[in-house]
Amino acid sequence: MTYDLKNKVAVVTGGNSGIGLGIAQELAERGAKVFVTGRRQEELDAAVKAIGHGAVGVQGDVTSFADLDRLYDVVQQHGAPIDVLVANAGGGAFQPLGAITEEEFDRIFGLNVKATLFTVQKALPLLRDGASIILTGSTSAIKALPAFSVYGATKAAIRNFARHWILDLKDRKIRVNVIAPGATTTPGLKGLTASEEEWHGFESGLAAGIPLGRLADPREIGKVAAFLASDASSYVNGAELFVDGGFAQI
Repeated sequence: MTYDLKNKVAVVTGGNSGIGLGIAQELAERGAKVFVTGRRQEELDAAVKAIGHGAVGVQGDVTSFADLDRLYDVVQQHGAPIDVLVANAGGGAFQPLGAITEEEFDRIFGLNVKATLFTVQKALPLLRDGASIILTGSTSAIKALPAFSVYGATKAAIRNFARHWILDLKDRKIRVNVIAPGATTTPGLKGLTASEEEWHGFESGLAAGIPLGRLADPREIGKVAAFLASDASSYVNGAELFVDGGFAQI
């Protein structure tokens, strides 16, 4: 099925690489006018080129309120109201209990939880009634990995945001859903390893625990985002959709 997003305006945070880029590409190819954010201008410019279809890049850090305000100023000038908001920007790092630093805790919760909350809250005046909000969660919210507890906790918080926000936004008929990707081949995941050899071992270990036997491609996550962005998912609300090759089911 082709999910028609013609004439819809979409905002994707962290759309300069990885899953965010895969989502932005899928939304744009289905007709949406896409705005993407990223911290690094050169990488953002390359992403805008890869997305095509008139995509607009707005350089900024989602943990900065000033940058979020600037993002929505650009959207208001060139594209509002917003039909689809994908609060995707996030990240994590391995730190086992006993070695977790306050600095790293604050950084990951600030990026994954606080920034997601204010990405959505600051967008509310621009969101069309009946809009679709998509939050990027993770299988780490329910499946444990060693030394990954802080990241997993942030993604559990994302899941609970969706549960509560569908009540806060029910009068506006705004839907809030979570995509929970499993292991996906992205620069961010690869960046958790120190060398090419270590990456191949890590990738093989992850793939061995996935019933489909491989990691996801970012565009596969993007296809599910396109479904949640479209009218085909008009009765899907407060859901967590696992896109993980079956990993969370075993």
